[in-house]
Amino acid sequence: MADGFDGLSDKALSIFTFAAYHRLLSGERVASVIRKDGAGHEADPEGVSELEGRGLVSASDTGIAFSEAAQDFVETLIEALRGRVGR
Repeated sequence: MADGFDGLSDKALSIFTFAAYHRLLSGERVASVIRKDGAGHEADPEGVSELEGRGLVSASDTGIAFSEAAQDFVETLIEALRGRVGR
């Protein structure tokens, strides 16, 4: 799994961070996030393009759908965050 995620830009990682935020709030696996919410919040276009180019997401004008590998990556981020709690 690491190969497709090596060297991701901060713009691409911000999209996974947003998904991790939703994962922590909901307690459920995140398969997609909103790309544009109509209130001025928008995923970085360069980050979206980078993830699409790697085959990790598919994006529409308003949403970003994560591949299985990308969903697993979000779970890995959550595990890493939890592993540092209390240190």
